[in-house]
Amino acid sequence: MKVAITEDDAVLLERILLPGLRDYGFKVDGFNDATGLYRSLLTQQFDVVILDIALPGEDGLSIAAHLRQIQPGLGLVMLTGTESRDNHLRAMRHGADAYLSKPVDIDIIAATLHSLSRRLERTPKGADSTDAQDGNARWVLASDDWCLVPPSGRIIALTAPERALLGLLNANRGQTVEKERLIEALTDNASNFDPHRLEALVHRIRRKAATSAPGSPPLPLLSVRGKGYLLAT
Repeated sequence: MKVAITEDDAVLLERILLPGLRDYGFKVDGFNDATGLYRSLLTQQFDVVILDIALPGEDGLSIAAHLRQIQPGLGLVMLTGTESRDNHLRAMRHGADAYLSKPVDIDIIAATLHSLSRRLERTPKGADSTDAQDGNARWVLASDDWCLVPPSGRIIALTAPERALLGLLNANRGQTVEKERLIEALTDNASNFDPHRLEALVHRIRRKAATSAPGSPPLPLLSVRGKGYLLAT
């Protein structure tokens, strides 16, 4: 997914938003005002635009209204530093798909983008649509493996290491994947990789799945003693 962020706070844009969303696998470009965004739109196509409401010159609400007219299928996410009911209503009336308050939480923004991606695409990439049709509810990967979807349907955004691990396990679902193969998927220097980091990553994924989807059955990420891990069917 390609994302444009228009934010006049250079520190927030360069040190938090851009690197944070890139860590989640998004292709992200940043702009400080409407002029920079509009110039980029002449030569590039974005799936989603994130807009700060309080921008210099043309504000985020005006930009959102204009973009909604010229690109009806574009995803629009508004950021605001002043939580107010009026701003929220105005943002939605101007065509925003989501409205998030500062200080920003990268995890929430990433999850919002994945959710918006699923709505825009209608069908999640990588998810097995037959599961929903035949009632065989299970954990699946979607959006090119960048998010984990439990049976409850709630989207869990993944970091790059989490995606690499789960992507390999999902490609070999129901089969044991040796620790060595998993480590090779996580690093270019397997000989210097501490195996305990793999165990810690698996623990974090299990905990993240459990806390993010408490009403769903546990993520079937299983340890195979002395060998590796498997993602059960």
